[in-house]
Amino acid sequence: MNFLKRVFSTVIGIIVFLILCFLGILAIGMLFGSGQDEMVKPKVNSVLELKLDFPIKDYAGKIVFPEYPFLDEHEKNGLFNIISAIEYAKTDKNIKGISIDNNFINAGITQTKELRKALQDFKESGKFVVAYADIFTQKDYYLSSVADTVYINPAGMLEFKGLYSEHLYFKDFQEKTGLKMEVIRLGKYKSAVEPYLDNVMSDNNREQINAYLSSLWTEIKNDISVSRNIPVETLNTIADSLLGRNPNLALTNGLIDKIAYHDEYVYAIKQAIGVDETKELETITIKDYAQYAATKIPVNYSASKIAVIYAEGDIIYGEGDENTIGQGTMTKSLQKARKDDKIKAVVLRINSPGGSALASELIWREIELTKKVKPVIVSMGNLAASGGYYIACNADKIIAEPTTITGSIGVFGMLPNGKTLADNIGINAEQVKTNENAVTYSFFEPLDDMQRAFIKEGVLDIYDLFTKRVSDGRNLTRDQVEAIAQGRVWTGADALNIGLVDELGGLDLALKYAAEVAELSEYRKVEYPIFEKDLDKILESFGIVKAKETLLKEELGEEQYKMYKKVKAISEKKGIQLLFPFDTEIK
Repeated sequence: MNFLKRVFSTVIGIIVFLILCFLGILAIGMLFGSGQDEMVKPKVNSVLELKLDFPIKDYAGKIVFPEYPFLDEHEKNGLFNIISAIEYAKTDKNIKGISIDNNFINAGITQTKELRKALQDFKESGKFVVAYADIFTQKDYYLSSVADTVYINPAGMLEFKGLYSEHLYFKDFQEKTGLKMEVIRLGKYKSAVEPYLDNVMSDNNREQINAYLSSLWTEIKNDISVSRNIPVETLNTIADSLLGRNPNLALTNGLIDKIAYHDEYVYAIKQAIGVDETKELETITIKDYAQYAATKIPVNYSASKIAVIYAEGDIIYGEGDENTIGQGTMTKSLQKARKDDKIKAVVLRINSPGGSALASELIWREIELTKKVKPVIVSMGNLAASGGYYIACNADKIIAEPTTITGSIGVFGMLPNGKTLADNIGINAEQVKTNENAVTYSFFEPLDDMQRAFIKEGVLDIYDLFTKRVSDGRNLTRDQVEAIAQGRVWTGADALNIGLVDELGGLDLALKYAAEVAELSEYRKVEYPIFEKDLDKILESFGIVKAKETLLKEELGEEQYKMYKKVKAISEKKGIQLLFPFDTEIK
């Protein structure tokens, strides 16, 4: 009898717990929902504050929770939401101008260039763009140089020195720890695995890095030269001698217009818009304004649609999410676009360093099927390299920005090996097998000749398939592809000259071409993917995983945590990889 009582009480306890959990989630959802209703609106004589210190993604993403729709998320802080908001601000009578105030932009060079173009267009309305910083990073200055007036704090700093990138090499580390990587690669420029093979940079790798950094720097200098009316040669001299390193030098050399404190900057804006100096300056952040502008931009009710499908992040084998490209979400998106008769064309916006070869091929196939039904135009963002180029190469037209990083047509396979480490700490692994090749790979044993031959064969097959896809998609001979492949990285400007892309421009140009090919005089844009979340993902979104990451950061420190994330990412990659050669942090 006591046993039955205990069972009954346990069951009742579980039911009560589940009810409380449900009510808790419902309360959180209602709280989120009520917060979303309280939209911030610009007041009279407002200044739009362009602070872009949050991670800028091309697509903010639409996330739906089928079981809990009150938790659905459809933020408007993606790159093109921001650009649309700047466009709308041109005609918003409440917005008098734009202030770029201590920005610390968190975006890629290509995204920064797109934002810069939006600001140039905004200025044509007659409204002002001004910029202020205590410290101008080089990327911040690139964006801010488009402003009518550029201010800096009297004790501030301005970085204008040219570009560089830094790459870590692990050969000695492997030997000291006993943990090494078994590497097989194809392409003399395919240097994603180079750090595990040597302690110094190869000449081929140095050649390609120098080439694409020089191309990016040329683009940045040309844009600044036009905005600031400074000859390109002079900008090179300024960079070489660091002639913008302090406010006085920056002013003398024409990089900035005024040295002032922040309160003086705010006072100048008040004067410009006729606000009394004793009153607060009304501002609205770009995040809030983008959300507001999305409700005000006139909706095109045309029956004809163009689908914009965003492929953003590493390519993985699996479903994918808002941070990764999986064949699961991409297949669903392409199939929806293909089967919807109202969708007349597809624009694939790619911002990816590549990843899984298998997933890239599966996405390529869906694009090939879609092409038979309606045109597919590719727009490249910061990156469309390796696997990112694989899924682009069969499009009807490829459009890239001059600063896009693309190409990297090469393949590698990499497996961690801990044989020496295991020996050093007294671990021995013994295998028992029924057939000669039953053991294809063991972390505790080095690859033997036969295993290495099998992996190399797979890498060769993928490389052959990759180059064939490029050859067929771009109408190039295999010899022509081989001459520009080998894992070589190109900027969009260089890729145009060698036939990897068709034209230079942004998403707007891709949409224009899509409309022309589909013979549309008007259309409305629909965006994919739509990401579905389950209960586990709901719990994750409430901070359980984030809390773990925060703890790791606190224990390891920022730099060590970055290394941990890199090692973890490598260990999670399955199969043969089509991946951009190295981390692309350009400084």
